[in-house]
This record gives sequence, structure tokens and C-alpha cells, in this order.
Amino acid sequence: MLYLIIAIIILFLVLVVPNIRVVPQSQAYVIERLGTYLTNWDNGLHIKIPFIDRIAKKVSKKEKVFDFQPQPVITKDNVTMMIDSVIYFAITDPKLYTYGVERPMAAIENLTATTLRNIIGELELDQTLTSRDVINNKLRSILDDATDPWGIKVNRVEVKNITPPASIQEAMEKQMRAERGRREAILRAEGEKQSAILVAEGQKQSVILEAEAAKESEIRRAEGEAQAILEVQKARSEGLKMIKEAQADKAVIRLREMEAFEKVSNGQATKIIIPSNIQDMAGLVTSITEVAKK
Repeated sequence: MLYLIIAIIILFLVLVVPNIRVVPQSQAYVIERLGTYLTNWDNGLHIKIPFIDRIAKKVSKKEKVFDFQPQPVITKDNVTMMIDSVIYFAITDPKLYTYGVERPMAAIENLTATTLRNIIGELELDQTLTSRDVINNKLRSILDDATDPWGIKVNRVEVKNITPPASIQEAMEKQMRAERGRREAILRAEGEKQSAILVAEGQKQSVILEAEAAKESEIRRAEGEAQAILEVQKARSEGLKMIKEAQADKAVIRLREMEAFEKVSNGQATKIIIPSNIQDMAGLVTSITEVAKK
């Protein structure tokens, strides 16, 4: 009886204990029974039948990152360049991943290379360098559809580097320097233009201010002359008024005419001015004599 108990314990340790498995989190075991797929074990405690069941494959459900080597591709305008990409994917169906394709990573790499060549072949060089988002989206969509039968979900694809030939890089650098020179020339021309505009505006304002000052000066001068004329006229008016108030007769007026004629005769003029009433000179002298007597 003792030997029987010992034999049962040894048999239990040999057959049962090794067939008790604990599946970790984020992993799955593919179980086969007599060489045929039976089920998937998710995380937790599981027991398999000895000699009948076996673990065909252990699959990790974590997202994986696969970095491909640079691949030579040819653009639509016949430029050969090197492109390397990165794929982020996860295994969603352990059964399809186990039985769907041989060497899944190699299959994904080859599929990525051929798909990338097809996409780049439809683009020219400039479009290839500026359309990374388009390339990433197309590549992810095609790879995701192609890997569904393999139990793989492609979450994201990124084109990491695009390396054109050395001659193309040199030409692009020359073009970039030329573009920078053109922008610099444009900025310099714009600055000179703005400076000329400001100078012209300043000169315009200066001319306007000078014209305004001249205008104001002429207005002040005209006002002064008008005021002077007005004062002279006022003085003459006052003089005439005084003469009128003094009741000057014709003799006084003629005397004033003689005084004016005397001043004219003392000048350097070559012309001789004769009064229109020269025939009344005798009467004028008589009048002056009478005034002198008074």
C-alpha cells in the first residue's frame, strides 16, 4: 500500500504538475490535440491532457514595432531613392497567426517592400518628398487588408527616411540656395521700395508745408497791404472831411493844385505836365492873391 501511494504521488508529479500552466497577461497559447487545433488559452490557469494536448505556439498580444531595412524604389520620373519604414502592428487572432502564413515577419517585410514600390512608382520626386502622410496612409491601408487573414492588425506605418541620390541632393541644395537668394533679393527690393516711398512721402509733406507757409505768408502780407490801404483811405477820408468841415473854397483847392504842380516841376521827369485849366492861370493868381490878403 505504501509503495502504491508513493507510485501515485510520483505519477502525479510527473504527469499532472508539468501539464498545469499559467498563461501570463497579454499572451495566448495555441493548443493542439493529436496534431489538430483545439483552442486558445488566454491569461489564467489551464491544464492540458498529457501526451494528447500540446502547446503549439505562444503568442504575444502586445503591439510590436518592426523596422525594415532601406529599400530601393523608383519614382514616376525615374529617380531611384532609398526608403526605410517602420510598422506598428499587433496580433489579434493567435490561430490565424499560427496557421495563416509561414514566417509572418518575412511576409510582412516583403509585402511592405512591394507595396512601397507600387506607391512611390505613382509619384514624382517632389511629391514623394512632400507627401509622407499620403504614403503612410496608403501603405497602412494596403498592409492592414493584406494581413487580416494572418491574424495581424497593422495600426500605423511611418516612412522614416527618404534618401535621394547624391546628385539629386546636390541639385536640391543648389535650388534651395537659389530660392533663398531670390527671397533675400525680394526682401531687399521691398525694403528699398518702402524706404523710397517713405522718403517721397516726407518730401511731399515738406513741399506741402512749405506751400502752406508761403500761402499763409502771402495771406498775411495781403492782409497787411489791405490794412495799410484802408488806413490811407481812412486818412484821406478824414482829410477830405476836415477840408469839407473847414468850408474850403475853390481858391484853396486851386492852391493845392499849384503846390502839386510845383512838386512835379522840381522832379527829373523829361515830360512836361500842363494843367487842363492853364487858360485860367490869371484867375488862379488873382485867387491866390485874395487868399493871401485874407
